[in-house]
Amino acid sequence: MEDIILKLKNWIDKSDNIVFFGGAGVSTESGIPDFRGEKGIYKTMSEYGVNPETILSHTFFENNKEVFFDYCRKNLIFTNIKPNAAHYALAKLEEIGKLKAVITQNIDNLHQEAGSKNVIELHGTLYKNYCIKCGKKFDINYITSSVGVPICDKCGGVVRPDVVLYEEGLNMVLIQKAINYISNADILIIGGTSLAVYPAAGLINYYRGNKLVLINKSTTPFDNKANIAIHRNIGDVFEKIL
Repeated sequence: MEDIILKLKNWIDKSDNIVFFGGAGVSTESGIPDFRGEKGIYKTMSEYGVNPETILSHTFFENNKEVFFDYCRKNLIFTNIKPNAAHYALAKLEEIGKLKAVITQNIDNLHQEAGSKNVIELHGTLYKNYCIKCGKKFDINYITSSVGVPICDKCGGVVRPDVVLYEEGLNMVLIQKAINYISNADILIIGGTSLAVYPAAGLINYYRGNKLVLINKSTTPFDNKANIAIHRNIGDVFEKIL
């Protein structure tokens, strides 16, 4: 295993065109629960008698906003969580000119907090919110400090998080941006994701290079296509590399 990590380190040392594509496993090491893991959010029925996937759907949001926001505040917003070694390592690689972009399925803002600048958030973020009536933007504090359904202080409309709910489509501008980075990358590092959620997982198919790296605690459907596959905590791997 140490030989594989050394090989990855050598690749990184020689490259200035690295792209990182990450999922929930990048944030679980900071203490944020994942969705589909053994102890993930989706493994437990919510206190409201419906499963979390239903609560986080567009239809449920439209019809049950009080429950939606109560669930988000209790289960998805973690204002006391800090970035871990993987977040900081990626920010460092960008700072020294090696990493071109972080593409993430996470909605927790930890990459930005660690210092990453070019972050493509495929599923949006809880840290940006907007009024669905007038478009005014609000930060996460506006949501956490409000009671019940957050209301716009300008027009009285409902303020919602800028995340992609179930039944909503991904932002195709961001998808195309991610495809461009991946298709032109020298090294594509995929970390903390089982590559089971589409269409995001399908982005791997746009990679044209021969340095595909998968870092995940469990196996993925793409392990046999990877040039390097490491089944360890992603934070530990990046600590050894840097």
